[in-house]
Amino acid sequence: MNTTVLKNQLRIISPLGDRSKRTSLNLSQDKKSNLKSVLVRSAVYGCAAITACVLFFMLVYIFVKGVPYLKPSLFSIKYTSENCSVVPAIVNTLIMTVLALLIATPLGIGSAIYLCEYAKKESKFVKMVRMTTETLTGIPSIIYGLFGMLLFVVFLKWGYSIMAGSATIAIMILPTIMRTTEEALLSVSDSLREGSFGLGAGKLRTVLRIVLPNAIPGIINGIILAIGRIVGETAVLIYTAGTVAQIPSNIFASGRTLAIHMYVLSSEGLHVGEAFGTAVVLLLMVIVVNAFAGLVAKKMRKEDCV
Repeated sequence: MNTTVLKNQLRIISPLGDRSKRTSLNLSQDKKSNLKSVLVRSAVYGCAAITACVLFFMLVYIFVKGVPYLKPSLFSIKYTSENCSVVPAIVNTLIMTVLALLIATPLGIGSAIYLCEYAKKESKFVKMVRMTTETLTGIPSIIYGLFGMLLFVVFLKWGYSIMAGSATIAIMILPTIMRTTEEALLSVSDSLREGSFGLGAGKLRTVLRIVLPNAIPGIINGIILAIGRIVGETAVLIYTAGTVAQIPSNIFASGRTLAIHMYVLSSEGLHVGEAFGTAVVLLLMVIVVNAFAGLVAKKMRKEDCV
């Protein structure tokens, strides 16, 4: 009788023991997972804080150095060696940005639409185009400058001009616009396309009325990145657009952008303060352009929702 009683007691106790062991194991695993999540979250927050601090320090340093030199003479209409005016450089930067975007944006968006909506997914041509795009993204800017000088300045005989610089910059930003547009188009849900086809819309109408409006935020982000690269380039434009510090009479005249203007002033060593002032103007210009592009994207999203 004693043996049977012991066996029954063991049968009752053993499941409780297993449950307690499982509970302790689950608790230890939960503690480990919580510790890992806390460490990862702390690392992410730390990296974000370091990045924000570096950016804040850079902005404060540039503004402290450059704001005292934002004098009325710096914004004279005509450049001289005494006033170091940034107005011609601002005009040249705006002209070059508009021309480069007019060339690169339709080509980049059109190429992305073809790759995402019309081309066969596994075709060799699509693979070649994507490999070429990724390769062009990693080419140093000075290579683009030498290519633009040989093609546009020498071969086509455009000379050192705004048009030569804009065409070279357009080639350089084309992969950026193309890749960001392609990612934006791929992020649009296939259910929207299928719903449009189910209602009787054709391929072109679906792309123009359904896919593109939903991909506008990503496309705008690509254009903003392209604008940032345009206004910050120097090596490309020195070899193609030249360094003349005057407002050009036409697009085939030479002119310097804000980045080149800042580079020339700092390299001469005589107007370092004015170079910092130019950097402040350049930063403010980039901020204004980015804010304007963000407002346009937000307005277009609201119109699409309505």
